[in-house]
Amino acid sequence: GPLAERPLMEVRLGELHTWISTCSFSAQGLLGAVQRAWGSYCAKYIHVKQGGPAGISMLLAGYCLLSYGWNYQHFSKASCFRNS
Repeated sequence: GPLAERPLMEVRLGELHTWISTCSFSAQGLLGAVQRAWGSYCAKYIHVKQGGPAGISMLLAGYCLLSYGWNYQHFSKASCFRNS
């Protein structure tokens, strides 16, 4: 199909610049991309007939990493983490 309608994983490396130039970077375009990514994630890992813990554990691990990143300055200034 047309290059603009192909998902990222089907775009060749030489076509990547052209594919990125066809993307919409407006607020509505970015919101649509996030919604498509979330729908794809749910279809692959959450809404399956015989699901395992993989989808939920990836969300939990992502939350832990984001939480640590947000609180890194607080952790680095805490006296309990310093060598005495």
